[in-house]
Amino acid sequence: MHCNALQYTAILFNLLQHISICCNTLQHIATHCNTLQHIATHCNTLQHTATHCNSLQHTATHCNTLQRRVKHFNELQYTETHCNTLQHITTHFDIRQHTATHCNTLQHTATHCNTLQHTATRCNTLQHTATHGNTPQHTTTHCNTL
Repeated sequence: MHCNALQYTAILFNLLQHISICCNTLQHIATHCNTLQHIATHCNTLQHTATHCNSLQHTATHCNTLQRRVKHFNELQYTETHCNTLQHITTHFDIRQHTATHCNTLQHTATHCNTLQHTATRCNTLQHTATHGNTPQHTTTHCNTL
């Protein structure tokens, strides 16, 4: 019976050793699973970060577009203001030029009137003199021609 007990003990020892190896293997697998789970969590975090970065990049692109539009709008607004100023100056210049032309015409007319007035005064004087008989016939003829 002693042999049977030893044999039975040996079988139990082998069985326990086998169970111990299985436990070690399971423990190793569990550790490996924990590592994989940790890596998966890290990957999810990285994926979330990447998604967040893409959103930020999209927002930055949108902001750059808006910034370019604002700059373009400001340039257009400056150009419009500049054009309005030039248009105002041009209109003012055109009015002054028109006024100057009108003044030149009036000045020419006034000069012409002064010449005619001077001539009429001279003719009246000559006619007056001719009427009183003190001026030769030639002077009277000259005034009539004028």
